[in-house]
Amino acid sequence: MPARATRRLTHAHGAGRTGLGRLIELTAAHSAGDALITVALAGALLFRLPVGQARGQVALYLLITMLPFAVVAPFVGPVLDRLRSGRRYIMAGTLLARGLLCWGMAGAVHSSDAITLFPSALAVLVLSKAYNVSRAAIMPSVLPADIPLVTANARVALFALVAAGAGAGAASGFVALTGPDWLLRVAVPLFLTSGVFAVRLPRHVDAPDLELAGHEPRRLASMLSTGRAVGDALIANAAIRVQSGFLVFFLLFLVQDGHLRDTDQKVALGLLAAAAGGGGLAGAALGSWTRSRSPRLTVLATLAAATVTTAAAAVAFDLWTAAVVALVGAFAQGLGKLALDAIVQRDVGEHVRSSTFGLVETLLQIAWVAGGLLGLVMSLFVGGPAGFGVVSAGLVACLAWLVATRRRRRPRTTGLEARPDTA
Repeated sequence: MPARATRRLTHAHGAGRTGLGRLIELTAAHSAGDALITVALAGALLFRLPVGQARGQVALYLLITMLPFAVVAPFVGPVLDRLRSGRRYIMAGTLLARGLLCWGMAGAVHSSDAITLFPSALAVLVLSKAYNVSRAAIMPSVLPADIPLVTANARVALFALVAAGAGAGAASGFVALTGPDWLLRVAVPLFLTSGVFAVRLPRHVDAPDLELAGHEPRRLASMLSTGRAVGDALIANAAIRVQSGFLVFFLLFLVQDGHLRDTDQKVALGLLAAAAGGGGLAGAALGSWTRSRSPRLTVLATLAAATVTTAAAAVAFDLWTAAVVALVGAFAQGLGKLALDAIVQRDVGEHVRSSTFGLVETLLQIAWVAGGLLGLVMSLFVGGPAGFGVVSAGLVACLAWLVATRRRRRPRTTGLEARPDTA
């Protein structure tokens, strides 16, 4: 019965006919597998170590995985653009490869082999982003006629978040009983099975390959001429990602260092995690229910909400205001990313869509890591009010700049940006 009910939800409103339903289910499995990896690595790198040693391990993980990622990831999009006729097999390949890497990481965690663990974690991260880029690029080809892009993206995100939450909850109990290495081994069959189902996506998600001769200049020109809508949405989402990364590590070490007095650490961490999870679900749910015709305004509204709550928490900082910031920040991150995806899918041509999504994913991931490193460092020197004050000042500056430039450009709005968002 639960499986049938889930199938009715994922295949509603024509999603079963176009292939959107299968894509939703596949992405949910992908997200559940990522949740298992995240819990396993957190158990191996963070919670089993003293606070000071954990900081060093987290910083090392962020730097070793993200510096090469910044170099490798931009090449993912162009490769996917050139292999459009095999998108199903590319998505399947990313899932199958992650299953094999999980088996290797399990052995590395068991033997504390950092030389194997960190490169494998980098490869898993790149493959996860490759899947997300491919999934976002094929969304218009599986879109039912009566569902806007923001709504379709939100439906995928909502089921992915539910699956990730369920996977993380089950993984937390499992890792406490068996250890992170066995949790990684459990992820292996999940990824391998998902890879098989990826090949069974409808054939129309594939498209003819591009002509290679002389196409690179056109690809670069197309990416540079996508308009300010994509650029503004990317800047706003990057600011929100900086705040998100900051909150994760700043609040984590603030709690572990005992700066939130009269508060049990487990209770505080549980409250903050629940607030962030609830905010993400609320953002995806609102995106799936709304039929907004202006994703650009949605992006600005999410940035404004994150800015206001962060500034308010800087003035009156305690565990509850921090939880509100975590909730609103996760809501803004989820809904803002849905609107950004819709703008790219609407305004960017298919021949460079994967390249654009690859660039977007890279910049957003780097922004999140930058925020995480900022939070990790600031947790050594300042308390909650000062830390939140610094981040809120940056958010205010970003929001003010976007609003000012939007007003200056309004009289010169192009036809593309002025038309209603029918997606």
